[in-house]
Amino acid sequence: MTGPVSRLADQAKLSARALLEYGQHLLHPTIRLGVTGLSRAGKTVFLTALVHGLLRGGRFPVFEAHSGGRIAGARLSPQPDDGVPRFDYERHLRALIDERQWPESTKAISELRLVIDYQSRNGADRTLTLDLVDYPGEWLLDLPLLDMSYEQWSAESLKRSREKPRDGLARSWHGHLRMLDPLAQANEAEAIEAAKLFTQYLRACRDERFAMSVLPPGRFLMPGDLEGSPALTFAPIELPQLAERKSGSLWSMMRRRFEAYKDLVVRPFFVDHFQRLDRQIVLVDALAAFNAGPHAVRDLESALTDILGCFQVGRRTLLSALFNPRADKVLFAATKADHLHHSSHDRLEAILRRMVDRAVNRAEFSGAAIDVVALSAVRATREAIVARNGENLPSIAGVAAAGEKAGGNVFDGKTDVVVFPGDLPADPEILFRPGEMSGPETSAAEADLRFLRFRPPHLEMTGEGVPALPHIRFDRALQFLIGDRLP
Repeated sequence: MTGPVSRLADQAKLSARALLEYGQHLLHPTIRLGVTGLSRAGKTVFLTALVHGLLRGGRFPVFEAHSGGRIAGARLSPQPDDGVPRFDYERHLRALIDERQWPESTKAISELRLVIDYQSRNGADRTLTLDLVDYPGEWLLDLPLLDMSYEQWSAESLKRSREKPRDGLARSWHGHLRMLDPLAQANEAEAIEAAKLFTQYLRACRDERFAMSVLPPGRFLMPGDLEGSPALTFAPIELPQLAERKSGSLWSMMRRRFEAYKDLVVRPFFVDHFQRLDRQIVLVDALAAFNAGPHAVRDLESALTDILGCFQVGRRTLLSALFNPRADKVLFAATKADHLHHSSHDRLEAILRRMVDRAVNRAEFSGAAIDVVALSAVRATREAIVARNGENLPSIAGVAAAGEKAGGNVFDGKTDVVVFPGDLPADPEILFRPGEMSGPETSAAEADLRFLRFRPPHLEMTGEGVPALPHIRFDRALQFLIGDRLP
């Protein structure tokens, strides 16, 4: 089912469920908080730190209800959606604290319900239910496909693939394209090969040397149980401008499968999950884009524009819940702030704000509270000063992850190292101009020295059990996302 009929059915389902959820919300105040970000942005770490901090009692001076002593405690509760996997908080926490390994990346949607007991400012005992929804950012970037035809998506994807540095990564796929006739009889082998080469191109774009962000369709990079299905066996092809599509042609096959992808993958996510979110945090690995160069930075900005375009934003009321459910707060967070000295944190935040402000101006977006923050949900480093050539350099220290390289050394995951990560520019525009930042042509040694990966910190156990996780500005994110709901 596609087109206007499908949209009407989606809206009817949304309206019926929204009315029920709105009534439940009046009796039991609840926030559905979406946590997303592109691959390696730190979604799992963020969620684990959030839950642990509220359960354990983290150090959150900016989180007013917590620092003011009004939060009595928090507890886990069974999640509301029986068909969604539970976020495996306990396993991820063991990885962080016991094994000192970063948890596995998010590959599918998951949920966790946390109930916060607190005292209002007037002294009344209350509860706030926090439903945490973890999902891959690649799924979010699929939502614009709902308003696109196969022909539009194909043309846009091909145009993007011919821009630098994507053009060099797309050579094999482009070579196969030249052998395809869109008007010829559909051939399954040709479709499979086109989809395979297109997927290889997307994976190459995501490699940290290039760090491209706009890579739909998202399930091509994380197919799950749909791997090998016709819904994932399509690709953009060169379409003749003046010809008509023929029944049974390769063009018709690709178009049908593109629509199937939207019906089976994108639309259910939109209806069942995305449109139900009250608040949203989007985690951004901006450092990876900086390291890859101006092309990656501009691509990240395009991704933020697409993300903002997904949100129909404004205050949540009964009418809006019935007819246009929408998030009323969106926070963009530049993660891994602990990979930089604190003197660059404000600059990292300013660069992200510049990206978001420009994305807001380009996207159809209005009415929500939007903020940006540079943070580290779990701080893996400490600060140090290194003397070099008579100059004191603001540096960071920590245990380098196994296999990391710097200065000709390969680390074993046990060695404490001190590195000077460099200073971010005071003028954000420098990052968008070719020739003024390192990029894929930079040597591996130079790139690793700038953004070395560290293991999670060693935490001394206390008499009260597991200690609080160190962080940077994590409490500021909590204050923005849920502080106003703890009056």
